[in-house]
This record gives sequence, C-alpha cells and structure tokens, in this order.
Amino acid sequence: MLFLTKMHNQMPQEIEVWYIIPALRRELAKSMIEAGLTQKKVAEHMGITEAAVSQYISNKRAKEVVFSNAVLDEIKKSAKRIMEDKKQLVPEMMRLSKLTGVMQVMCDIHMKQDVNLPGGCDICFDEDLVDIKK
Repeated sequence: MLFLTKMHNQMPQEIEVWYIIPALRRELAKSMIEAGLTQKKVAEHMGITEAAVSQYISNKRAKEVVFSNAVLDEIKKSAKRIMEDKKQLVPEMMRLSKLTGVMQVMCDIHMKQDVNLPGGCDICFDEDLVDIKK
C-alpha cells in the first residue's frame, strides 16, 4: 500500500526521481546481493554509498513502490548485465525506466498524488511526444 500525499501539479519526472529510480535501485541492489556481491561491491557497481545499499536491502528506502514479477525479472537481467560491466548501469537504468510496467507504476502514483490530473490521463504512454527526429 502506498502512502502518498495529495499534491497539485506534480510532474511525472518528480515521481520518477522520488519513487521510481530509488525503487529500481532497491531491486537492483537486492538482486546483486542475492547473486553473491557484497554491499561494498554493489555500492561500487551502482555508484552509491554502502549506507544507501544497506537501506535499500533492509527496505528503509524506496519501500513504497512494488513492481510486478515481470518487471522484477527484467531488473534481475539488468543486475546481471551491470555486474558483468559497471558501464551498463546507465543504459540499464534507462531501459528499466522505459518498461511499460514501470511506466504504469509511475502513472498510478501520479494519479494518486495529483488531485488536478484528469481521469483517463495517458500522457506518459503517448509515443508521439517522445519521437525526436535528428
């Protein structure tokens, strides 16, 4: 169950920064620990502090967001890629944040938080808005 404060004019990007990215980090950290890495190694691979890793794996950080099993499977794949090559952190975080399941979680949080958001909003899923031509 999410505990969310009702806000006005909340941007989806704010939801991503405050909820989604920390939750992705939490699950990546847990996956890496399960794979046998130490908290220190996880911190090195993810570019965060050991204290942050500790808080993620003990559910003291980012506990509000729960991902589907399909998203968790994708996070495990990303964790493996990152463990094999630290340089994959940013590409894998970008890949994960674009998953439909992750976008739906962000949308659900946004709907619960922003009292001014119209019902049936699907702006985050409108492909034409992200089509940039070079």
